[in-house]
Amino acid sequence: DPTRRAILGRLTRGETSVTELAEPFAMSLPAVSKHLKVLERARLIERGRNAQWRPCRLRADPLKEASSCIDRYCRLREQSFLRLDQHLADAE
Repeated sequence: DPTRRAILGRLTRGETSVTELAEPFAMSLPAVSKHLKVLERARLIERGRNAQWRPCRLRADPLKEASSCIDRYCRLREQSFLRLDQHLADAE
């Protein structure tokens, strides 16, 4: 979802409030909160409790894990293409 990706992008700069996260979006605070709940359930962010302020922060480990998995898949796919290239070259 583009909104959730944008929220994650903003959180790469550090923790912030829901109000600050909502500023660039043309949506209500409850709508932004729904996006945050989805990200929180996916364990991509966490929300703290500091009196009246509930800071949101990025959880980088799950993203690093996903990136590592995707990198492995890309390497395997590249190796498959190299084997196919070699097979086609041998067939000529």
